[in-house]
Amino acid sequence: MIEIIKADITHLQVDAIVNAANSSLLGGGGVDGAIHMAAGPALLDACRKLGGCHEGEVKVTPGFDLPAKMVLHTVGPQWQGGEAGESGILTRCYENCLQMGLSEGARTIAFPAISTGVYGYPKRQAAVIALSTMQPYEDSYDKIFVCCFSDADMWIYQKAMASLELE
Repeated sequence: MIEIIKADITHLQVDAIVNAANSSLLGGGGVDGAIHMAAGPALLDACRKLGGCHEGEVKVTPGFDLPAKMVLHTVGPQWQGGEAGESGILTRCYENCLQMGLSEGARTIAFPAISTGVYGYPKRQAAVIALSTMQPYEDSYDKIFVCCFSDADMWIYQKAMASLELE
């Protein structure tokens, strides 16, 4: 089941949270910075050993001081107008995280809105990609959370979910 919630992803008690990371995996702004801060310095040490991450790929670390057991770090695409393969990369982010979560034994997973912050991906388009990629995994997880930052983001995801259910 996919559940759209407004929450701080760093407070969720789930098996895995997804970090919308930059390619260095060494922390940054937004969700990435919040996850690094909440997880404590051991996360940065673990990420240094991973050697970065390419767009669309995923790397896993323990959750350290987070209530989540693990962090799945993925690097989303920077929006370049939609003609540079961004949708395929974003789809791979979600798909690879869902697959990695299962291979690591996760039964619950929480996602932020990957690439919609400083990377500039249009939120409505990103929501449709996220939800349509998650739908085939609903039976594989006990719960897939879409963790929204604001009421406006929740509304976008709820509308996207409603449109996908009508198709």
